[in-house]
Amino acid sequence: MADKTRPGAPTPTSGQYVEVGPRGGVHGNYEITSVFGKPMPPTSKPGCSWQLVDQTKHKS
Repeated sequence: MADKTRPGAPTPTSGQYVEVGPRGGVHGNYEITSVFGKPMPPTSKPGCSWQLVDQTKHKS
């Protein structure tokens, strides 16, 4: 899987992300969609981050 992205950091790749805990396990039962360059949303608990699970597929 992709690297973790901290809340508030610019989104590195457009797509769907899951919240992961400090040790890497999935935290929560949902996905968020974030767009390249926009700040990542806050997580439900301190120390968590976002991990890309499905990159957006589009033609440039």
